[in-house]
Amino acid sequence: MDMEKALTISARGMQAQTTRLRIIAENLANQDSTGSSPGAPAYRRKTVTFGNEMDRSLGVEVVKVREIGEDKSDLPLRYDPGHPAADANGYVRTPNVNSFVEVMDMREAQRSYNANVSVMQITRGMLSRTIEMLK
Repeated sequence: MDMEKALTISARGMQAQTTRLRIIAENLANQDSTGSSPGAPAYRRKTVTFGNEMDRSLGVEVVKVREIGEDKSDLPLRYDPGHPAADANGYVRTPNVNSFVEVMDMREAQRSYNANVSVMQITRGMLSRTIEMLK
């Protein structure tokens, strides 16, 4: 494989995982964000969907973020009659964010990001050695 292609594929992978990590951070930051008035929606967990895209200049497929969507699962109810967003029965809709799932997703995204960094470092090393051999 061409060195430029390897660098491009890795760079795009790093960009995609950076977006994924940003969305995970948003989810964790909003895991307690309820509505501010009765009936107001709570924060919904965001998800990242990846897809492939053809890089026509290099003739390779690279990963890209296809969509940042919302998790459509039900928002859990918590009994808290004193909360400003409590309904007539005292229940508050809470975010559908599970911190355990988010931390596991974060670890996976970090590993993917680091794998792409490793590919870039190896490719850079190969390029440096090639240049040294040509001197």
